[in-house]
Formats: sequence, structure tokens, C-alpha cells
Amino acid sequence: MTSSGMLQIGIYISLLLLLTPLLGSYMAKVFVGARTFLSPLFSPCERAIYRFCLINPAEEMNWKKYAWSLVLLTGLGFLATFFLQINQSLLPLNPQHLPDVPYALAFNTAISFMTNTNWQAYSGESTLSYLVQMLALTVQNFVSAAMGIAALLVLIRGITRNKTHELGNFWVDLTRGILYVLLPLSIIFSLLLLSQGVIQNLSPYITAHTLEGLEQLLPMGPAASQIAIKQLGTNGGGFFGVNSAHPFENPTGISNFLEALAILLIPSALIYMFGLMLNSRRHAWMIYLVTIGIFALCASVMLWSEYLPNPALGVAQMLEGKELRIGITNSAWWAAATTAASNGSVNAMHDSLSPLAGGMAMFQMLLGEIIFGGAGSGLYGMLLFVLLTVFLAGLMVGRTPEYMGKKLGAREIKMVLLAIIAPSATVLIGAGLSIALPAGLNSLANQGPHGLSEILYTWGSAANNNGSAFAGFNANTDSFNIFLGVAMLIGRFAVMFPVLAIAGSLACKQAAPTSETTFQADNLTFAILLVSVILIIGALTFIPALALGPVLEHFLMNTRQLF
Repeated sequence: MTSSGMLQIGIYISLLLLLTPLLGSYMAKVFVGARTFLSPLFSPCERAIYRFCLINPAEEMNWKKYAWSLVLLTGLGFLATFFLQINQSLLPLNPQHLPDVPYALAFNTAISFMTNTNWQAYSGESTLSYLVQMLALTVQNFVSAAMGIAALLVLIRGITRNKTHELGNFWVDLTRGILYVLLPLSIIFSLLLLSQGVIQNLSPYITAHTLEGLEQLLPMGPAASQIAIKQLGTNGGGFFGVNSAHPFENPTGISNFLEALAILLIPSALIYMFGLMLNSRRHAWMIYLVTIGIFALCASVMLWSEYLPNPALGVAQMLEGKELRIGITNSAWWAAATTAASNGSVNAMHDSLSPLAGGMAMFQMLLGEIIFGGAGSGLYGMLLFVLLTVFLAGLMVGRTPEYMGKKLGAREIKMVLLAIIAPSATVLIGAGLSIALPAGLNSLANQGPHGLSEILYTWGSAANNNGSAFAGFNANTDSFNIFLGVAMLIGRFAVMFPVLAIAGSLACKQAAPTSETTFQADNLTFAILLVSVILIIGALTFIPALALGPVLEHFLMNTRQLF
């Protein structure tokens, strides 16, 4: 790796560590209702929203009512996104007169953006009008990210509150998440991206003439506003088909750096916010250490692998599938960040990554939304492993497991296991059926272990709400649009609902004072145990499949075999 690449990564990590406590402290104030420097601007808007929507902000909900409110808004978002797509030919802001989206694809896309997955079986510039991109997809980018943060807040309240059923108000959490956090950050990032040349207009597509005298159709549209929230909200859905590899989405090295930084910014800051709201910064920093440690390990393997010579092709470095203006280092680092944060945006084609780099990207997704993960969903996914670690530690020493003074019983652990098993089972069952059935094999671009990687990556991305693709697998068929849509629903709600149930159960308990025999969750022993639990579960679940896919392909590549 070049010295300039190492310098960029160093600046990236330094800025992330600098911004994490700043943004985390700000979000902690927002979600406890404290006054912030944006309160004079947004408080009147917040009160107006409550009055217009007939919301009593002082009324709190139990976990079931909170969940039903979340389901209601999710359902309305799905219907709105679905019907806008299937009727887009009748709607304005469609200068290219694009036809209605087919039902199966509209179903898949609506679920994808509703669940914060942003899996795209379509190419934006040839499928969706400006109105659908703005009113359906961009709005869902804000709402789905705020929902993830809201679910995290419920779990935090369940841990910190005692003998109560009240866990906050969903509509208040949602409003504050959008109004005070996502919206101002998106405005700032939109302006920064505009300064770098990311387009933002409502112009019809432009016909340009090349130096050879040929015509080329240049897509236009309001891209900058969607790119900002797609990165900040860990959504990942691109305005154009090739996502952030497109020069109108990501024109310069600075825009590439800013967009990559935005991917991890909110998930990173939420961990710090968690420590403040829990009044246990040391515990939060241990979680952060585990998170960034696993991420650094995966990213290092990806960078190392991408710079290895490819004996099968006889080249020193693989540039196929990468934008030359972005380069190997920025492509591999982005791939590591986007699969760690369940963001799903790409600035290079993951199907062209070296076998080990593609395998590590896949491994981060298959662990679940825990290595930074999505906005809110990443941290509550990690907290499921924290609860499991505390439970196992308690069993090892013969004590009733406790987390933050709350005893963990059978109900909480059953919910933890359900949330961990459901996405994993969906990936393995879906991948197995895709290998066994002609519909899956017919969608492959490659055979052998690389073909297995394409299938495994597709299901791993959908069931873990990542949304990135190997791009070598044709998932735009009616059957895959439907089945992958179902996988996205399982990956989102089979984790989120158990988290809400755990919060409700913990909130009803009284926290016990700590003693000398209490398992401490704020030291290196805890961090080592947490890493062990994460890797053991990941290894037991997916190492056999990964061994037959990217690992086998790596060794065969060294014998000059390609697939």
C-alpha cells in the first residue's frame, strides 16, 4: 500500500475518533430532551409537528405499543413507496417518461428502503423518476434510519429504568432523530458534496457528443440530497445504477473521503451516546474497542489481499472493477466500511474484489449488524452479543447473570437467540435453495467457488439489511425480488422486535447494586470474551460456507485457476 493511502486512512480514523464524542454528546442531549444549540431553530418545528399529528409528547408507551407504532409507520411507508413506483408514469417530475415499475420489483424496492437495506435490483437512472427518488426513496432513507435509532433508545431505557413499563414515545423519538440529527447533518453534507461537483437538479437528461463524434446520454437529477442521507443514515441506495462509482455521485477524492466518513459517523457516535445515557463511558469504550478492533482486522486483510499479485492473471495488482480515479486503497477501505456499517453503497464492484477481500466483506455482513452496523440497529445488534456474553460469563462462574444490575432470565436470552438465529438461518436456507434450484443457478455469472460466493453474498446482504451486491448475480427476477424482500423483512424485524421485547422485560426489573462478585463489563476481560463470543458464533455458523467459497477460491487462484 502506498504512503498516501496510509495517510488517508490515518486522517480518516483520526477524524472519526474526533467527531464521535462531539456528535455522540449532542445526540445524548437531543434524545433526553435537553436544550441544544439547534433548539431555537427546531423546537418550534417540533411542537408544530406534534400539534398537527395530534401527538402528546409527554405520553410514554410500553414496548408493545411502541412496536405497533413502528409497524404502523413502516406499513404506511411501504404502501406509499410501492404505489408511487407502480404509478410513476402518471406522476410529474419524470422528464424521461420512464414507465411504471413492475410489481415484483416495486415490492422488493419498497421493502428494501423501508427496512434500511437499500438493496437495488434496478438501475436508478433507467428505472425511477425524480419524484419517486425524492418522495419515496429519500424520505424512507430518513425514516428507516430514525426508526433504527428509536429502537436503540428503547433498549437503553429498558436498561436504565426500573420497575416501569414506560419506554418513551415512538413519535417523539422519530421526530427528534430526523429533525435534530439526520436533517441538519444531511444539509451540511449535501452542501459539501455540491461543492465537489455532485449534481443536484431537475433537468432532463443531456445528450453529449464525444470526441469521436458519438452521442452519449448523461443522466441528471437531484443526486446530492439523496447521497448525503444514504451515507449518513447507513442506507446506501445510490441515485445511479453503479452507486458511488458514478462520477456524478462521487466525483473527487474529497467527495470519496467525505462519503466514506459519513458511513461510519452516526454508528460510531451512537456508541458514545450509549455510554453517556447509561452513565458508563468505560463500558461503551470497551464496546467501541471491540467494534473498531474487528473492523480494523477485516479492513487490514482486505487491503493486504487487494495488493497481493494475482498469479492466475499474471498481474501485480487487480484494477478490474475499480475506478482508476479512486484506486485500490480507497476501494478496499470503502468496501470494508460499507459492509461493516450495513450501508451497502459501493465505489467499486465487489464481484471484482480478490477472493479474501470479498470474503472478509461478506464475513462482516454475516456476523449481523454489529461491526458498527446500521444507524441504531448496529448497536442494538452488538448489545445482543453483549447480553449473550454476560449470560455465558455468569454460567461459567455459577452466578445468576446480570447486566447493569438487571438479572438476565430465560425470556431475555430466548429473545437474544431468536434475534441472532433468524437472519443466519435465512441466509443459509436461502443460499441452499438457490444452489439447489435452477432459478438460482441461472442467475449466476460465474461457476465454482466464486458462484457460491455470489449466492452467499446476495442472501447475506439481504438478510442482514446491508444492500450491497457482488454484482455478478442477477437478482432482478420475480422470484428473487419476492424472496429477497421477505429476507429483508426477517433481517429487520426478527431482530428489532426481540430487542423491544428485551427492553420491556428489563425495564420491569429493579437494578441490583453491584458487588465484588458482579461481572464487570468495562474491562479488557469483558472485551476479550465479547470478541470470542462474536467470532465463535460467526465461525460455527458461516465458516463452512466461507471455506467452500472465498477461501477455496483464494487457494485455487494461487494455482492459476479462475472461475
